[in-house]
Amino acid sequence: MNISDYILPGVFALVMVFALVKKRDVFADFTDGVMDGARTVIGIFPALFALVVSVGMLRASGGLDMLTGLLKPFTDMVGFPSEVTPLVLIRPFSGSGSTAVYESILKEYGADSFAGLVASVVNGSSETLFYVIAIYFGAGKIKRTRYTIPAALTGDFCVFLLSAFAVKLLV
Repeated sequence: MNISDYILPGVFALVMVFALVKKRDVFADFTDGVMDGARTVIGIFPALFALVVSVGMLRASGGLDMLTGLLKPFTDMVGFPSEVTPLVLIRPFSGSGSTAVYESILKEYGADSFAGLVASVVNGSSETLFYVIAIYFGAGKIKRTRYTIPAALTGDFCVFLLSAFAVKLLV
């Protein structure tokens, strides 16, 4: 038997002991937490729904392919594989969409190909920033993102450019 088998029962026991010591009604606290969570979900749902629908429309309309074609001269100039451009475009918006694009790159070009290696670095080093911003800023009821989006996009842009360079350097 592993120690991991005791973690969840241990946490449960600690909560119960804490509740007894503090004389708290655990069930009432639990239901209050569920209500707070439900309010948070309702508050962030519109932003999440808009994000999911817009990503779906971009992929279904062929807009992703059009943007990939427009960016091909730039990606060729900097040495970035154009096959990975759809992943770069979808990654900031959707985790599941980027996972689907990532899997299709690996199936089509192979995991050990240049495109597959760069896609792996991009997928592992970048974040679904608009999704994260929608969740956390929506949950915190923050309306102005100020420098968050430019800073996050700059970080992702650096990841996208440096991923190809790192793969060329290290492989």
